Amino acid sequence: MAAPGPGEYFSIGSHVSCLTCLGQRLQGEVVAFDYQSKMLTLKCAPSSGKPNLSDVVLINLAYVSEVDVINDRTETPPPLASLNVNKLASRARTEKEDKLSQAYAISAGVSVEGQQLFQTIHKTIKDCKWQEKNIIVMDDVVISPPYQVDNCKGKEGSALSHVRKIVEKHFRDAESQKSMQHSQAQQTQKDSTLSS
Repeated sequence: MAAPGPGEYFSIGSHVSCLTCLGQRLQGEVVAFDYQSKMLTLKCAPSSGKPNLSDVVLINLAYVSEVDVINDRTETPPPLASLNVNKLASRARTEKEDKLSQAYAISAGVSVEGQQLFQTIHKTIKDCKWQEKNIIVMDDVVISPPYQVDNCKGKEGSALSHVRKIVEKHFRDAESQKSMQHSQAQQTQKDSTLSS
């Protein structure tokens, strides 16, 4: 391996293999290395098995017993891809608004069921917000507590019909999930009784 440059020990793009103090072998391409903190970032084969993805692993070399350089890259790494700063800023702003909306609902005393319904609707229709304890969808539909299909009010039309279908499906899915969890709990209880 070439002598380390200032602040760099592993060349970007090199392939290395590390053995952790727990006996786990990690192998991949060096993406980054910080000499002062002894942190190594590797791009490894995906644990999901999907070929177009990679796992990115941060390794603290203080907890590594062995590092082998499999293939040292000596040429200059390719330039980093440019980032769409506007898109990142927009995503950050949207995430912040979502979190503030969640915080508002909690502080307003909205029930857990209401919060879950809001999240379900928001996945499909981004234009939804809280107005006190009411969910406002596309400024056309108001869903008031206890947030059932009958509590959906607005001008008759496709928007109201669509929101009612989302609410109906949300509660149907929630009910089937509860019954599945209940049957799993009963099966676990039966299994533990039989093994006793």
